[in-house]
Amino acid sequence: MSMVLTVSLVATFICVALFSHLALSQLFSWTTPERKRLRDLEPASTGVLRDDTQLVEAPIPGLRQLSKAMPKSPQELGRLRRRLGAAGYHDLRAAIYFSAARFAGPCAGAALAFVIFGFDSFLMIVAGAGIGYFLPVFWLKRKIKARQKAIENGLPDALDLLIVCIEAGSSLDQAVVKASDELEITHPAVAYELRLITTEIRAGKPRLEAFRNFADRTEVPDVRSLVAMLVQTDRFGTSVAQALRIHAETSRTKRRQRAEERAAKVGVKLVFPLVLCIFPSLYVVILGPLAIAVYRL
Repeated sequence: MSMVLTVSLVATFICVALFSHLALSQLFSWTTPERKRLRDLEPASTGVLRDDTQLVEAPIPGLRQLSKAMPKSPQELGRLRRRLGAAGYHDLRAAIYFSAARFAGPCAGAALAFVIFGFDSFLMIVAGAGIGYFLPVFWLKRKIKARQKAIENGLPDALDLLIVCIEAGSSLDQAVVKASDELEITHPAVAYELRLITTEIRAGKPRLEAFRNFADRTEVPDVRSLVAMLVQTDRFGTSVAQALRIHAETSRTKRRQRAEERAAKVGVKLVFPLVLCIFPSLYVVILGPLAIAVYRL
């Protein structure tokens, strides 16, 4: 390799590394809690209150015709919105888009199967339509499970922050606001749910009802046990910080046990890739020259 090529490669690597460092530093500096608080304070000078969580949705003119074309009753739409809310999509547009995807999915799947296999394979066209119909449901279930897992993993950290804020002299409502601000980067799902609790309390709902709505939205067992603990604490007048500390230790133990369970399953899950992907290539590399030598004899 010549000296010019070596210098060019090193210079290119340095330029790419510097550009990546600058881009990532700008991205992370924009999402820091300090910058977020400054952005929240900017509209205060103009007299406009900024809030990312909305309880009342504005009408969407562009989606009115699409929503009218979707054959959904109010009960079905309510159930769909609850499921989408468990996945983290609380906007009405998400329900309209999901209904449109379930309506257009079978047509797209059947058209794709027709393009690939032709009109003669009628079963493949029917299978493509079925896959297109159930694919949005499968995607929604995956998103719900992923968000529930994220909330389960972030709940112990949120409880620790609540304990620190309460023991420092803050009320439970102030502790929830502070925890939602601090968990914006590490656990965004938990931070959004805490902000939604704060919005409901400011709108006039009782605190325990807001926490019950939190448990109903997420459908996470740890959150349900947390809400039950808060109800008992409020009813019997015991220490909230002590109850949260005990619940945080229990949640942290459950998180560690879930991690140990996943680590114990890794060995079993690696058997199929080893047998189907790695072992055949090893056999070809090791036994291939021997088979060629035996064949030439």
